[in-house]
Amino acid sequence: MSALNVLPLDNALEELRQTLRQGQRAMADWNGGELAVSAVPGAGKSTGMAVAAAIAIAKYKLHRQNQLVIVTFTRSAASNIRKKVRKHLEQLHLPQSAFTVNTLHGLAFSIASSHREISGFSMGETQIVSESQKQRLIRLTAAQWIKDYPKLYGLLLEGRGFDGEDTERLRRQTVLRTDVLPSLAREAIATAKSSGLTPEDLRNVVRIGGIPDGGTILEIAAGLFDTYNRLLKQQGMLDYDDMILGALRVLENESVRQYWQDRIFAVFEDEAQDSSPLQTKLLEILAGQSVLVGSQLAVMEPIALEVSNLIRVGDPNQAINSTFTTADPSFFNRFCDRCDRQQRLVTLDQAGRSTARIMTAANFVLDWVNQSQYAKQEAPFRQQRIRAVDANDPQTNANPEPLGRGVEIYLPEVLDDIGQEADRIGERVKQLLEGDRNLSIAILVRQHNQGKFISERLQAFAKEHEIPIYDVEQSNRRSRVPADMLTILQFMERPHSTDNLKAALTVMAERQLINTQQDLNALASTPEQFLYPTVLDPELSRIAKEAQAKCTGLLRAKIELPLYNLIAFIAMTLDYEQGELATADKLGDRLSQELSGNYNMATVIEALQDIVLSENFEAVEEENLEDRYVKLGQLTVISLHKAKGLDWDVVFMPFLSDRICPGSPFMPDGMRFLGDYTLPEVARAQIRSILHEDSVPDPIAAWNQCNTLKQAEEFRLLYVGMTRAKRLLWLSASRNAPFNWNNLDSRTDKVSVCPAIAALAQKFPELR
Repeated sequence: MSALNVLPLDNALEELRQTLRQGQRAMADWNGGELAVSAVPGAGKSTGMAVAAAIAIAKYKLHRQNQLVIVTFTRSAASNIRKKVRKHLEQLHLPQSAFTVNTLHGLAFSIASSHREISGFSMGETQIVSESQKQRLIRLTAAQWIKDYPKLYGLLLEGRGFDGEDTERLRRQTVLRTDVLPSLAREAIATAKSSGLTPEDLRNVVRIGGIPDGGTILEIAAGLFDTYNRLLKQQGMLDYDDMILGALRVLENESVRQYWQDRIFAVFEDEAQDSSPLQTKLLEILAGQSVLVGSQLAVMEPIALEVSNLIRVGDPNQAINSTFTTADPSFFNRFCDRCDRQQRLVTLDQAGRSTARIMTAANFVLDWVNQSQYAKQEAPFRQQRIRAVDANDPQTNANPEPLGRGVEIYLPEVLDDIGQEADRIGERVKQLLEGDRNLSIAILVRQHNQGKFISERLQAFAKEHEIPIYDVEQSNRRSRVPADMLTILQFMERPHSTDNLKAALTVMAERQLINTQQDLNALASTPEQFLYPTVLDPELSRIAKEAQAKCTGLLRAKIELPLYNLIAFIAMTLDYEQGELATADKLGDRLSQELSGNYNMATVIEALQDIVLSENFEAVEEENLEDRYVKLGQLTVISLHKAKGLDWDVVFMPFLSDRICPGSPFMPDGMRFLGDYTLPEVARAQIRSILHEDSVPDPIAAWNQCNTLKQAEEFRLLYVGMTRAKRLLWLSASRNAPFNWNNLDSRTDKVSVCPAIAALAQKFPELR
């Protein structure tokens, strides 16, 4: 290639590099090998990665047979970064085929399915299990385990304090079958599988001994894990962790591994804090010419790499998925520390999003938590503070001027209850929009029922002042309409089934139609006695009678109404809002068309099962874009988890009591016969200790350890919420708040504020 052809491309690459700030340029200047990039919120890590990808493709003349592979956590994130890289390549006149963007599971499935003969998958195993299918399999797993392991089941049933009374036995059976065993199965299977552990590995730990409780919980977990794998195989299905395991089995074959490594020049990973150990190992193998040490499935065994072209980008301080996925920020932190020792760590600490006061508040919370009692086990945060960008930063208005004080804090001494708290937010929104109708505004909530409460509370006020409210969770509820209908119709068909009654009561409790303070397991354990008590049966409490009336009303409707009217009747009983009612109507029309001439209870239930399992029913929805969440002039109500990756001019974070953040261990009274801990959390902590090669803790120590990690994640979730705000951040907590947001009548007085927010208010009294 002549100098005339080279020079324009070099100039174009330098111009592209100049669009980045200093920390991002370190990514663009990558010259091979491992690189860890730890970024603060708003640092532009995806922007930096897209530019780095385009420059690497140009610098190393990559093409279809020698590609750059970009891996991220979600399909939406993959789509976003794909668009950015394509745009840069178009401007540079470089081939679009030089890179691919995948989710981790998508990449693993490509590898495993292309070498099925060595992946461990049979020809019939082609379907990925959906979430609803997995829930059904987990329930079947629990039921089958009870049959296969009667002695262990008997130990659980006896528990402690059992006097042999029949009613208590029935209640305990219901708790175990519908709550404890399914939850334990889900937690143990996910944690073990994603760590490369098998049921036999768990049993071997028990056999070796040294576990203070004798390893009973791990033994139960191993049996559930075994049973689940067998049922999954019988169904010809795979779950997401199977994809990773299958890909790793494929890559144990030297010639196949060489084939994939020859095709992949480098791997760039985004959102690396959310990777599991197995996923990390897969990327390490693909990114380098490896000399294997032991088995790929042994997660903690090292891999010797001659060259590893791997960039991992993430923010361990935004690791907010570890309590309901198998992600663990400690693994990305270890990678960062390892790269730091080799001077291959880049910290992107300049953020172009928030005003200075918001960054100061977020940094204070990070520092305070890391120095508090909540950091005894391990620090919840990586010690990296957010800095403003330089004056000559390429991003316009990167750190904008604040609205008002920039941060406003309202504590219990000025807010009497949650109603007043919501009303004050409404007034502030009105005031802000009167000043500028082009503001983006959001209320971030920790629990869905908090969002429902504040949306309903502000509905009339917002309508009066022409402020559109978009409740993201309310929109998402519409997709659950088919599952709700199936649950209620199954109860109406077989009301004397303990499982069906419990499921129907759970749906009504989640929708706040019945009091959640009562023990649903006790009600469901004797269906006939609950639904149609005789004069000889103990009298039901007032709140139990209310639940009974809801249930008997449904059963009466089955007798009195035509079958084709039941969908509409159930929708009204469940107090659906307008969008949910429209979705229920759409569902009813579809069932009528599909079952024309054969419309009866059995066929309706069967059709609904197919719809729920296949997940091929779309709710009635105006828009399905993230742009809808950040629409100007609109008040968006959204959960903290869904808010990650988004930002707004103004962010309200209400209801910040210490019950919400950091929260405290909660042990349902109905499960105390098993001990002063919950089995799923104990299993998770014990399996985590095996993975980290620590001694396996006893149940009480494991329970405490798990709750400490949960509290750390709650603080990270608080930090994520705070860093969504660009110009104004509102933090508040009222004196009177519910103990349980599923039951607004459970309000108690003198509720304490989140300790980190209390400390922030004390440090900066001018924010109050």
